[in-house]
Amino acid sequence: MEAMSETIWIVDDDQSIRWVLQKALEKAGMNVTSFEFASDLLRKLNDESVPPDAIVSDIRMPGMNGFELIKEIHKLYPELPVIIMTAHSDMDSAMSAYESGAFEYLPKPFDINEAIELVRRACAVHKTTGEVVEEAEIISQPEIIGQSIAMQELFRTIGRLSKTSISVLITGESGTGKELVAKALHTHSPRSDKSFIAINTAAIPKDLLESELFGHEKGSFTGAQAQRKGRFEQADGGTLFLDEIGDMPAELQTRLLRVLADGEFYRVGGTQPIKVDVRVVAATHQDLEARVAAGSFREDLYHRLNVIRLQIPALRERDEDIILLLNHFLAQASQELDIEQKRLSDDVSNYLQTLEWPGNVRQLENLSRWLTVMATGHEITMDDLPHDLKSATAKSDADWESALHKYLMLRLNRGDQRILDDVTPTFESIALNAALEKTGGRKKDAADLLGWGRNTLTRKLKELKLQRKTDREAPKGSS
Repeated sequence: MEAMSETIWIVDDDQSIRWVLQKALEKAGMNVTSFEFASDLLRKLNDESVPPDAIVSDIRMPGMNGFELIKEIHKLYPELPVIIMTAHSDMDSAMSAYESGAFEYLPKPFDINEAIELVRRACAVHKTTGEVVEEAEIISQPEIIGQSIAMQELFRTIGRLSKTSISVLITGESGTGKELVAKALHTHSPRSDKSFIAINTAAIPKDLLESELFGHEKGSFTGAQAQRKGRFEQADGGTLFLDEIGDMPAELQTRLLRVLADGEFYRVGGTQPIKVDVRVVAATHQDLEARVAAGSFREDLYHRLNVIRLQIPALRERDEDIILLLNHFLAQASQELDIEQKRLSDDVSNYLQTLEWPGNVRQLENLSRWLTVMATGHEITMDDLPHDLKSATAKSDADWESALHKYLMLRLNRGDQRILDDVTPTFESIALNAALEKTGGRKKDAADLLGWGRNTLTRKLKELKLQRKTDREAPKGSS
């Protein structure tokens, strides 16, 4: 017997989005009905005896918005999954979608294959568990933004963890925003009405760290003139963020392990056990597995902390977010300093996306403040950039060679032959498109950039059957 296809409803006031998504889902074998207004969908839901398997809804629509629609849908069918589409790429939009009761959120422009898989997963969950996400207060975390695939996946993971108190280990390079992620985990958790306490274990001298964490009794050591509560007591009922956990001394690792296991500890110099209920979120830029192997970090503590791991991508791994972040920080700096917001020139935008950014998002934020103060005109030009940034090494200088080497080795190990027959045309095609894009389609200028004659470029265009990027159809699923 043939399996019944899924029934999907779509609501979006943008006709092109409805058309693209409906055709893609129908091609995947689903029954699809589209609506321009949320009120029409809700009316049909009230009239139908059998609801659809999943609903895909935009957020901003005339009349009833997506969040209001979810609330009404879940009054009728609490287990019906609703996927929210949003054109905003920040933590606030992602968490708003989850906290309104959405099954998942889909950032625009979306990849069609990703949208199809997401709809299928929603239908599967609906048929098996029908899990409901309760409403919660929406609290903004606008500093965590990103439209890259890596950041969208990070947002989704935080959303899935939003109703738990499970331990989390955040890893990533310095400056990637580990504390912001920890705050987001707390803000959107059941502990949000309690304290969020942060401590950098690498910034406190070894002989003071124990007292900082666990507190001390009066007279327990020289200078202890009064009883003091430590960070664990201050965070009771809430979240304790232990930054740079990899630098914690061995003897304190043992004490921390006992607290995590028993929820109980003694103040320095104390004789009475103190019981606390604390969610520990730890973070490090170090390779903890390597430190465990080297014997400098306890393996049992590592496993206790590493229940869920969140890896924050380095800025160089999310090129598409660099300009988004820069514009965000430039706007922020202009508000703080009460001056007109500076705008990036195209040359500056293109150049900044080629850099390594060893300081990650923190470095980018500092640059935005510097440019807001130091750039002389409204538009930021290459001359306005600090000297050390203009002399920085572009990340693309060696990365493409490494990537090409890996690709060629993969092909060779697979047994492929005559691999240059298709690799060389692909390379030339990419080079041609880049040159034409740079020159705005001017073939003579593009030929000069590539070191070819005009006739050679014309011949290559015909051989490779290239079209200028601006002449192509819009990417699938874009809006």
